[in-house]
Amino acid sequence: MRKLISKENRAKKQERNNLIIGVVLISIMFLGTIGYSFYDKGEDSSIQTQINYGGHEFILNNGLWIVEKEGRQFGFKTNPNEISGLENSLLNSIGVYENKPLYISSSENDALSEVYINMNNVAQRIQLACLEGTECEEDLPIKNCSNNFIIISETEENSIKQEENCVFIEGNSSDLVKLVDEFLLKIIGIK
Repeated sequence: MRKLISKENRAKKQERNNLIIGVVLISIMFLGTIGYSFYDKGEDSSIQTQINYGGHEFILNNGLWIVEKEGRQFGFKTNPNEISGLENSLLNSIGVYENKPLYISSSENDALSEVYINMNNVAQRIQLACLEGTECEEDLPIKNCSNNFIIISETEENSIKQEENCVFIEGNSSDLVKLVDEFLLKIIGIK
């Protein structure tokens, strides 16, 4: 059987419980604030947030290495010092892409977004397309190498080559973003 408790005792017990809960919550908030002030935030002071590469200053900001070149900002996921420097054919400079449509074919979204982020402020527009003579799974325009066209594909061997206005960026999936960054650094005249 349950013990009978008067309303007065019940009110006192409720008040005491509310006081205990209040003190616990205030303690948690206070200790959380103290803990946050001493928290290291995981930043290692040995990690560089700024580097100089090819005579240009790169600043790490939100996971991208940002550089300014000719009044434009470019962002790269790869630290420029970690780019291998493939031997490749001569590449057009960024001026070839200015205010002209740029077509891209890529099944690798990270590499595609890297091109888009950096070329969006250069090209007139950027559009997905299929290369003439290849199988196209989507309903995309068919373009050839008379258009500015970047084709990004997975292969065993890493390479960047240009044929007319087509740039072929090929490599294994883990290197494609790094290869796109290398291509972009070359066309803006830093690498």
